[in-house]
Amino acid sequence: MQKIRKGDTVVMLAGKDKGRTGEVLQVLPKEDRAVVRGVNVVKRHQRQTQTQEAGIISKEASVHLSNVSIVDKDGKPTRVGFKVVDGKKVRVAKRSGDVIDG
Repeated sequence: MQKIRKGDTVVMLAGKDKGRTGEVLQVLPKEDRAVVRGVNVVKRHQRQTQTQEAGIISKEASVHLSNVSIVDKDGKPTRVGFKVVDGKKVRVAKRSGDVIDG
């Protein structure tokens, strides 16, 4: 089970977007990276295809999982732990002790 999953709201802990929050769009577990909406936006030159126009597009690049942390209910970053509740392993916020939805 992963500590950070697609759909989680996370806050950046380091880098040029430090303090910015966003939703996780994709997690790349083999590379320990995640793509977060509105964070680490880069410009890429796009060749024209049948579906897409040519030009310079902005898209999110991946960030390392060590640089993101899940946002707790008070809006501050928290670490993630695991607990067994009703025979199921669930993620728990270390800051508040609440079960993280997902």
